[in-house]
Amino acid sequence: VQLVESGGGLVQPGGSLRLSCVASGITFSSYTMNWYRQAPGKGRELAAFITNLSGSAYYADSVKGRFTISRDNAKNTVYLQMDSLKPEDTAVYYCNANNYYATEISYWGQGTQVTVSS
Repeated sequence: VQLVESGGGLVQPGGSLRLSCVASGITFSSYTMNWYRQAPGKGRELAAFITNLSGSAYYADSVKGRFTISRDNAKNTVYLQMDSLKPEDTAVYYCNANNYYATEISYWGQGTQVTVSS
């Protein structure tokens, strides 16, 4: 099983980035896909998730209205569109796959760094 994130980088406040996470080795449509983030010196927090079939989305209050999660089950890919970025969005962003039918089965990507700074 592999989850490979991409799309991180350095962006100015107010800018945008689009993260991607490609999954292999799993039946992608059976998994809820989550984006977590971990800022320096802080714990890991759930930023957004999207359910496996209906595509219902959830957002943390801190990102609501600025981030959009989506998925393409045909491409085994989940995206996180991040707009109006703020310095406090600086973190390592991790993709997580959680089996909808067996929630103890969970996989993580290696993370991608997002830095928001002028």
